[in-house]
Amino acid sequence: MTSFLNVERSLTGRRWVGPDDAMTRRAEALAQALALPLPVARILAERGIEAPEAPGFLAPTLRDMLPDPETLRDIGPAAERLVSAATGRERIAIFADYDVDGGASAALLLDWLRQLGHRATLYIPDRIDEGYGPNAPAIAALARDHDLIVCVDCGTLSHDALAAGHGTDIIVLDHHLGAETLPPAMAVVNPNRQDEDGTLGHLCAAGVVFLTLVQAGRVLRKQGAPEPALLPMLDLVALATVADVAPLTGVNRAFVRQGLAIMARRSRPGLAALSDVARLDTAPSSFHLGFVLGPRVNAGGRVGRADLGALCLSATDADEARRLALALDELNRDRRAIEAAVRDEALSQVEARGDTALAWAAGDGWHPGVVGIVAARVKERSGLPAVVIGVEGGIGKGSARSVDGVDLGQAVQRLAAEGLLLKGGGHRMAAGLTVAEEAIPAAMARLAELIAPQMAQRRLLADLRISGLIEPGAATPELLEMIDAAGPFGQAAPAPRFAFSDLILDSASAMGENHLRASFRAAGQKPLEAVAWGAMDGELGPALLTARGRRFHAAGKLELSHWGGRARVRLRLDDVAAL
Repeated sequence: MTSFLNVERSLTGRRWVGPDDAMTRRAEALAQALALPLPVARILAERGIEAPEAPGFLAPTLRDMLPDPETLRDIGPAAERLVSAATGRERIAIFADYDVDGGASAALLLDWLRQLGHRATLYIPDRIDEGYGPNAPAIAALARDHDLIVCVDCGTLSHDALAAGHGTDIIVLDHHLGAETLPPAMAVVNPNRQDEDGTLGHLCAAGVVFLTLVQAGRVLRKQGAPEPALLPMLDLVALATVADVAPLTGVNRAFVRQGLAIMARRSRPGLAALSDVARLDTAPSSFHLGFVLGPRVNAGGRVGRADLGALCLSATDADEARRLALALDELNRDRRAIEAAVRDEALSQVEARGDTALAWAAGDGWHPGVVGIVAARVKERSGLPAVVIGVEGGIGKGSARSVDGVDLGQAVQRLAAEGLLLKGGGHRMAAGLTVAEEAIPAAMARLAELIAPQMAQRRLLADLRISGLIEPGAATPELLEMIDAAGPFGQAAPAPRFAFSDLILDSASAMGENHLRASFRAAGQKPLEAVAWGAMDGELGPALLTARGRRFHAAGKLELSHWGGRARVRLRLDDVAAL
């Protein structure tokens, strides 16, 4: 395949690859048939959308895309029991994971129950003292004082812990990979149970909770009882879907599209407060969910109080929401400092070892609250699936992040079944594990072996995929609005990356802790403003700081920047190639 713009090796060491001739012809045909700008038609062509499907794709509705909840096993009994407990004023406890998906899932249930005049107990385990998922002491304590326990974003593999809740009904609403046997619960609603067909396996836990509430609404309707409003809750589903790196395909696409529109109304005090402390002065996009709001919600579970994120998301009072958002923002700053130190050590280990299939690192005293996000950074830097493990008292607790095409959750689960891990599980793109310190090298070697066949099908040195060439003058707010109609963009639905040829670098300066601001120009055209997030941590930022006046091809994703009350197009810079 010929390199795009003849870039065989960019400044970051990547080859640029554009659409092949067949894809280009399809995009041109779609542009002509649908009277669309070619950049928009290129997105449709990349997604495999034909002309008759385009109107529905560009304007997805939840009504058209929402699956029948009853396709999920156990959802009927789960919804019936939830309704009976709520309307019968039984005592309900919600046991949730401490990440964004768990917090949003808990907030969904708290909101739904509140609309029925019911207040539930929220329990989120401490990451350090209790670890991930249900534990026997916590479940036993909740069972003594409650009639129903609902586990969200956890519980599918918690056989022993849930057994401690005997005498109390337990419902599991989860999406993590299941084992051959299910835990002792009255209902386990999980599209990734082994006896499910996987059709809805792309849902995050909040998506599973939402479908359960849709089914619960049917139960209430049959009883002639009032139903809580569900559509306003899609802001939480959207946040969880993006933050949990769920693929933006199928109903997830409608969840996020509709949820972003709802979030823009700022009707949920917690999300409005989080947006304010993050100084988000524009309507949120999927980028903001994943990289601005999500990390703040996560911060409580990572380095602070585990329940802060869920409490903020479920807050109904604006002053309380702001107090919680400020606390989360402060914890997020603490998290960044801790993360930076662990990240540097982890990357040094990976580089020294020369990992080629699985990038992994382990260290004494590494904070368990940041190993997941550091694993994501190691994955981004290496282009490999990554595992980062913090060791304390001879036990390692780690998080894993995968790349497209590699099912890391299944491999980790197999590793646990083989006895190399004390505990492990997850989903395709992310997993968690617990391992004895002395077993870490052998476990990582075996994990690399398990994923090797999938890795063999990928290029280990990832090419930079380019959707097409565009002139700076064509990058207008109007074009961005049309491109956004083909979104939202995220996991399994990447935002289009455009190349700009033969630009002169007018200016480049550091921005914040590790970002870069730059301006490019082409002959006879308006300047193209650019920002490169995290560029100062790699090769891109330092190189451009000293390259004023030089000519480059540039590649990145277009976005709208709002400054001084005016919207203008900005390039989120991914790479450059010197001319």
